[in-house]
Amino acid sequence: MAEAIGGRVGTVALGDNLAILASLPDDCIDLVYVDPPFNTGRRQTLRRLRTVHDDTGGDRTGFQGKRYRTVQLGARSYLDVHDDYLDFLEPRIVEIRRVLKPSGTLYFHIDAREVHYCKVLIDAIFGRECFLNEVIWAYDYGARATRKWPAKHDNILVYVKDPGGYFFDAEAVERIPYMAPGLVGPEKAARGKLPTDTWWHTIVPPGGKERTGYPNQKPLGILRRIVQASCPPGGITADFFAGSGTAGAAAAELGRRFLLVDSNLEACQVMAARFAAMDGVTYEGFEPGAEGLLA
Repeated sequence: MAEAIGGRVGTVALGDNLAILASLPDDCIDLVYVDPPFNTGRRQTLRRLRTVHDDTGGDRTGFQGKRYRTVQLGARSYLDVHDDYLDFLEPRIVEIRRVLKPSGTLYFHIDAREVHYCKVLIDAIFGRECFLNEVIWAYDYGARATRKWPAKHDNILVYVKDPGGYFFDAEAVERIPYMAPGLVGPEKAARGKLPTDTWWHTIVPPGGKERTGYPNQKPLGILRRIVQASCPPGGITADFFAGSGTAGAAAAELGRRFLLVDSNLEACQVMAARFAAMDGVTYEGFEPGAEGLLA
């Protein structure tokens, strides 16, 4: 799989993302965007843990490769906090940090139910000093709750591998209109302003031209902004929970290469159809258009 990231345009791979991550060399990816599945709805036990620096008997790896031993302080059980989900994520986040270039960035897409637990986990792996932003993606579509404030946003945690040397190109990002253009003058109003950490963008509408038919598809406009800001021209964007492949579509549109991984054959076939007219895309672990897997 290591040679897949050197492709002319990109690679779509079917398989376990942890195994594929482990096959990649260190420091090879410029930008990772992930939108992992979550919220199993089962009762889970949340362990309260403390970590102690231990180079010889450590059971987890932290910032700069230092080893830590986990001490369990207690446990409590309640709904909608999924300890098994964090156990699932942890080795994948460790590997994502390893494969990121020193100038690389992780965008971790989640919602309000899990974002706080995920931030604590990623802080432990990347280091709190590597937390760059929490981006709020606000949208205007979905259920209308009457017994609570309707949930109309997702959270995107942004981490860099090196807080002193990461890539970020604000000037490459498409500008947005001022909310009160009359207050800034005609020149500024015509130029627009840089987005803040709150992004207003509609979801992919049902039946819309962008829709691939895959569940929970993310808008191209959101991924385009992420790639513009955090992947240098000619760099590599990777998504290890790729779904419909929007991260790859944005990367290819902007002259970047991509690596897309998903364990679901249906997702990989959707991506293959999406990139069918694009030259230079390779496929690993499955045959586009076929129902079965490659041997």
